[in-house]
Amino acid sequence: MITPEAQQHEISLLIANAIREDVGDGDHSALACVPETAVGKAQLLVKEVGIIAGVAFALQVFTYVDSGLEVDVHIPDGTAVSPGDIVLTVSGSSQAILKAERLVLNAMQRMSAVATKTAQYVKLLSGTDTKLLDTRKTTPGFRVLEKQAVKIGGGENHRFALYDMIMLKDNHIDFCGGITAAIAKTQSYLKRLGKDLKIIVEARDLDEVREILESDGVYRILLDNFSFEDTKTAVALIGDRCLTESSGNINETTIRQYADCGVNYISSGALTHSVSNLDLSLKAV
Repeated sequence: MITPEAQQHEISLLIANAIREDVGDGDHSALACVPETAVGKAQLLVKEVGIIAGVAFALQVFTYVDSGLEVDVHIPDGTAVSPGDIVLTVSGSSQAILKAERLVLNAMQRMSAVATKTAQYVKLLSGTDTKLLDTRKTTPGFRVLEKQAVKIGGGENHRFALYDMIMLKDNHIDFCGGITAAIAKTQSYLKRLGKDLKIIVEARDLDEVREILESDGVYRILLDNFSFEDTKTAVALIGDRCLTESSGNINETTIRQYADCGVNYISSGALTHSVSNLDLSLKAV
């Protein structure tokens, strides 16, 4: 999995690129009418019920824009919030606050939406041993924050990208010429390169589950778009030989039924690709 150091590197790149994209050669709106020496204070206000996320990221943005800005956090990441709550106050250079405002809001609104949906799904899994995973169905360039938001909401991270885990899906299997060949070639590849990566293999039906089980060294079997009955059968077939993961057709009405089938993990792209931003604002006081 991705290391904390690698995550921080991704965040640093994200902040630098986002400020470059938004500010360009200057925030001319602020430069035109706000004196360089002006100081002010602003509050980050909640306007919708949800789970707040992105506070730690906001602190990094404010520091990047102006290390002299002072931020007081009133509500930490992962806290349930309601309209009228004040998450943080920031004080210092008015120009710097204006420069950081949009990136902070864009990120926190998106992250809070992801954390809120994740928390809803995690609650539906309460009482089971099934853990909730995200996917790579993330916003390009924003993945590190969306995956952080999933953890803030109580979920767990799947692989971060293509480089930190092997995942043999239907297209890999079809392009390679079959499940057994794909697994064998993958194991040979990893041995040749001296890489220690876990292998997940997708199954489209019970026959493919049986074929996967004929090969050793598979970390997890992904049961894609299985019915509830076939999922139960697959879990029984697999036993403790490797871990199990359900995906496909996972939503608020199906997630608990899949968990009750006994799978170790449920992955859902909806955590990151089907959310509406939580309404937040940054207002001068």
